[in-house]
Amino acid sequence: MAQGLIEVERKFVPGPGTEERLQELGGTLEHRVTFRDSYYDTPELSLMRADYWLRQREGSGWELKCPGAASVSGPHTEYTELTAEPSIVVQLCEVLGAEVPGAGGVAAVLGPLGLQLVASFVTKRSAWKLVLSGADGEQRLLSVDLDTADFGYAVGEVEALVQKETEVPAALEKIHHLSSLLGVLAQERAPAKLLVYLQRFRPQDYQRLLQVYGSKVKP
Repeated sequence: MAQGLIEVERKFVPGPGTEERLQELGGTLEHRVTFRDSYYDTPELSLMRADYWLRQREGSGWELKCPGAASVSGPHTEYTELTAEPSIVVQLCEVLGAEVPGAGGVAAVLGPLGLQLVASFVTKRSAWKLVLSGADGEQRLLSVDLDTADFGYAVGEVEALVQKETEVPAALEKIHHLSSLLGVLAQERAPAKLLVYLQRFRPQDYQRLLQVYGSKVKP
């Protein structure tokens, strides 16, 4: 697989005092932004059922989340993020068993690969940054995004980006520590916006994913 950053994150249900608590902990509000996410897959959800998630974000371009090693179990997710279109195309062709075309970006291969729009919704996001020190004294920058989708679902996520798999446990320790400081219960799981969208508006697709993942939370 082409190299990309490893995203380690944990989702939670934010409360009315979450932003105030972030301020108390020294967090900084980076920005408030509104954007549309559009997700693509085959009619059979061949990508999502294999734990690959193809998204086009308004103003940011394409991203493919690829399954990480998941060396540590728990209420979090771990993915490698690909954002360079040539790398995304190569990975899509590999997952779907197709030949890699000679040229063209992601949009050019949607039709040939049988990919179609599965979900599209608008999110209002408050993006926070916070530096947290671990037990070893090492400091790590964490991101906290508080999202509200246009279909009425709110979810938060604490995220760290690392370069190597060996850095994941330390990042997780800080993610779980910050989550506890925000009042998130140890084993609390919150579904991603996409899953809630599918559950409400494309229940047959949602059931397909439940057959693969059960109650496990995915992006």
